[in-house]
Amino acid sequence: MKSTSVKAASSTLGQEFRAPHSTGYRIKLLSQLLYRKFSDRLEPFGLTPFHWLVLCCLWQEDGIPTSYISEKLQQVGGTLTGVLDRMEERGFVRRERDSQDRRICRIWLTNAGKELEHVLPQLVADLHEETWEGVAQKDREQFSHVLNQAIANLS
Repeated sequence: MKSTSVKAASSTLGQEFRAPHSTGYRIKLLSQLLYRKFSDRLEPFGLTPFHWLVLCCLWQEDGIPTSYISEKLQQVGGTLTGVLDRMEERGFVRRERDSQDRRICRIWLTNAGKELEHVLPQLVADLHEETWEGVAQKDREQFSHVLNQAIANLS
């Protein structure tokens, strides 16, 4: 009798933590869907979502060191190096050694990279609105707050 009740308790315990009901699963699914949609919108420009992140850093401050971009995006150097290689090949950025310290490589936007700032933010805004259609602004803000807290808890 005891083993039956243990089985019954264990089969119902934690159902909310199992896919497809778990928060983690649903966040991952949302992330994958957003990534696909965003990738589709960036593809005509020869860009990826990671390229977008690098561009955002450079639009805020052009000529920053590679290490600063890596730190800001929490990426390992090798990953960023490949991304910057492709962005440079496509003519969006250029690299220069720092004149004061040759160990530092600074990343600069080209004219093509600067021009993207006039086009890409609207693509992001459109995707944002599509994602949150039917969700009240206060709920969007609360969701953002909750995500930030969960990230901080695990960082």
